[in-house]
Amino acid sequence: MKKITLLTLLVFCMFSSYSQMPYQREYAVFRDAQGAIQLASPMVTITDANIYRGGEKHEVKYYEENPKSNIPKNIILMIGDGMGTSQIFAGLVANGGELYLNNFKHVGFSQTQASSTFNTDSGAGGTALSTGKRTYYHAIGVDPDTIPQKTVLEFAEEKGMATGLVATIAITHATPASFIAHEADRNSYENIAADFMNTDVDVFIGGGYKYFADRSDSIDLTLNLKENGYQVVRSMDEAEKINSGKLACFTDSLDPGRAPQRHNLLPRASKSAINILQKDDDGFFIMIEGSQIDSGGHANSTSYIVEEMLDFDKAIGEVLEFAAKDRETLVIITADHETGGFSVIDGDKETGRVTGLFTWGDHTATMVPVFAFGPGAEQFSGIMQNTDIADKIFSFMEEK
Repeated sequence: MKKITLLTLLVFCMFSSYSQMPYQREYAVFRDAQGAIQLASPMVTITDANIYRGGEKHEVKYYEENPKSNIPKNIILMIGDGMGTSQIFAGLVANGGELYLNNFKHVGFSQTQASSTFNTDSGAGGTALSTGKRTYYHAIGVDPDTIPQKTVLEFAEEKGMATGLVATIAITHATPASFIAHEADRNSYENIAADFMNTDVDVFIGGGYKYFADRSDSIDLTLNLKENGYQVVRSMDEAEKINSGKLACFTDSLDPGRAPQRHNLLPRASKSAINILQKDDDGFFIMIEGSQIDSGGHANSTSYIVEEMLDFDKAIGEVLEFAAKDRETLVIITADHETGGFSVIDGDKETGRVTGLFTWGDHTATMVPVFAFGPGAEQFSGIMQNTDIADKIFSFMEEK
């Protein structure tokens, strides 16, 4: 029988006192004979959903950061939806201790609160990152009074820059929508699709074909897109054959599947979009989202999180390869919020095994990381508000 200390009893009582709260789990904490802290919890069972047992690892290359100036010509904003530090660490363990994120030397944290709640969602979180304004839960590109706010993508268009959006979910979903649409509620998918007609975004790649072509008002917006000069395709195989002009690529009728079913869609889409946008002499802005890291958090699935994190990191690799050669491109990587209250409790970098636990199945209010590479990257260190990221992007564009 293990020796129970006063510290053990105090810690046990602290956790037990909250045992009636929603989603609260009761833990007994003790030290073993070697003094290591052990966790015993009759109320928590480790299941297959908690464990990623290892899989294929990708090679990580390292790049020199040698910008030509302090003002970027191009800006690439990558958002890992629901990505907190534990999600990143889970990916790092699964990939043998290395990620393309290891290239980033300028690191900070973003506070993600919405205007209406201490927690946030991808609508309010995305709007803060796209407009520099905090807003209410579920809002898309509008302030707390539902007044439309200019996004960094729209400002880039005004400055003559090429623009793009890439996501591994419906392109009308909250995060990408926050950069191009202005709606009172994130679930207005058909209205968000119609908002695409009010912009001149050069490239967008994601799911959601249904909201453009199979609408309740019987209007086929893909015909409008073609009339506006877009090359409209339904797969990445088709998109990769297009090297110039305007591109609308729909990768699914609704949401594409999980990473193993997408066959490197996000890395391929990121590379294809940049290949088109880089031809603009005035530079470009693109938002690239690893959308389903969030889905893994909602599902309380460690495997889902790890697979999506590794997919996102491979897309980061494609972006870094371009940025390091170009030397005029600022890459910013962050999240709109964390999802699941995910923590890594065990792992093995040799096998890639990761064991995780979750506090619940929704978003948390914890800070999320910010990484930057390239000209202006030093401005993204330290603790900041999520709105500061958009404000800095606006400032860079203003100086162009």
